[in-house]
Amino acid sequence: MTPSGSLPTRYFDGLYAAAPDPWGFRDRWYEQRKRDVTLAALPHPSYRRAFEPGCSIGVLTDGLAQRCGDLLAADASAAAVATARRHLAQHPHVRVEQRSLPDAWPGDDIFDLVVLSELGYYFDPPTLERVLDLAIGSLAPAGVLVACHWRHPVRDYPQSGDAVHDALSARPLLHRHVLHVEADFMLEVFTRGPAPSVAEREGLTP
Repeated sequence: MTPSGSLPTRYFDGLYAAAPDPWGFRDRWYEQRKRDVTLAALPHPSYRRAFEPGCSIGVLTDGLAQRCGDLLAADASAAAVATARRHLAQHPHVRVEQRSLPDAWPGDDIFDLVVLSELGYYFDPPTLERVLDLAIGSLAPAGVLVACHWRHPVRDYPQSGDAVHDALSARPLLHRHVLHVEADFMLEVFTRGPAPSVAEREGLTP
C-alpha cells in the first residue's frame, strides 16, 4: 500500500545508517549515465546562482558545481550532508546545508537554476504542490527548473515519478524546453516564462 504522507527524515536516516551510498550513485553506470544526461540537458553553459535540494551525498552536485558560480545544496539527512561536504570540499563556492522541505526552503533567495533530481515523489501530493510553489517562486525570470525521476513503482513512495512530472506540466508559469523519457526515468527542463531555445539564442534559427 502506498503511504498517504510525505516520507519523514527518519526514513532517510535509516537508509544512510544501512549504507553510506544507498542508491549506488558512485558505482552504478545507470546513475553515472543519468547524471551525464541531466547535465547535458542544461540549456546554458553556466549559472550564477543555483539550488539543489535533496542533494544526497553530492555526486550530481559535483557536476553542477562546474557549471554554477554559487551553488546551494541541501538534504534532510545529517549523514548525507556530512558526506556531501567532504566530497565537495574542493569547491569553495558550494554550500551544503541540512534542510527539510518545504519548511526550510531558502527564504527569499532567487536562483537561475533549481534542480529537483529524484526528490518529488518523496512528498505527498499537497506537499509536492507547496514545494513546486516555492521552486517556481524562487526562479529568476527565464530561470531554469530541472526535474528528473525514476519511473518504476516503489512501495514506500507516496507517489510515482510520472505523477510528479504531471504536476510540473500542469503549472502555467513553466515552459518546457526538454522532455527526455525512458523506461527507467523521465527528465524535463522548464523555464519560468517563455525563453529562447539554445539554437535561437545563438542565432541559428530565423
